[in-house]
Amino acid sequence: MNVKNLSFSSRAITDNPYSLAYELEDYGFKGWELVQEGNQYLNKKNVEYVKNIYETTNLEISLHLPFSDMNLASINQEIRKVVIRQIKHCLRLASPFVELAVLHPGYLSPYGSQVPELAESLNIESIQTICDYAAKYDILIALENMPNIPKIFGTKPTELLNIVELVDRENLGLTFDAGHANTFNAINEFLIAYKNKISHVHIHDNFGKKDLHMQIGTGTIDWVELMNGLSNYKGLFVIEANTLEDGIKGVEFLNGI
Repeated sequence: MNVKNLSFSSRAITDNPYSLAYELEDYGFKGWELVQEGNQYLNKKNVEYVKNIYETTNLEISLHLPFSDMNLASINQEIRKVVIRQIKHCLRLASPFVELAVLHPGYLSPYGSQVPELAESLNIESIQTICDYAAKYDILIALENMPNIPKIFGTKPTELLNIVELVDRENLGLTFDAGHANTFNAINEFLIAYKNKISHVHIHDNFGKKDLHMQIGTGTIDWVELMNGLSNYKGLFVIEANTLEDGIKGVEFLNGI
């Protein structure tokens, strides 16, 4: 199966992801997903590294907005303001290089669990604010489905579609994460509900319970069935592996089935 538009996410790279990016085309990758965590979090210095990659390679760069300690549904208004400010910072610095940014929805904090309707409304409000800011730079925000983790928003296709409807912004799309969906045994459910609505795709494997980001082909996902189900999708397939070596093996696996 000749899978085009394969991209590599540097989500698990904790040292220097920039030198790695120059190798990706040699292994058949067409894109690179820059994840706003740790050393990859954009600042005035390292944005120059991204600029050089953008100008000297043919990689299509997508952005994964920060998610560690970032709760769009935080009941604490001052914390939520800081979260949104950091996301805006990433969008602004990445805007010359990216057209799409992946966003995680919020989650219920201990107090948020006592007032879930308030938390849900704040989650919507935060996403609206982010979309409005991203629109200034013509960036599409692609909301990602979440794995089987308690008290996190966006785990079911109907819930994600409802969030998109409530946010009501033209530049809000959907990231379909196959590994996350597999933790609910819900891949087919997502493919049916998300038909012709997918803006971005994340692929990795697991055994159907925990979000392990295993090498593609080593878990329980039926990759032939999945890729056939995504045959009309024309965007990037971002491999979210734990190492570049696993990502390369994922390319080989997909091209061999």
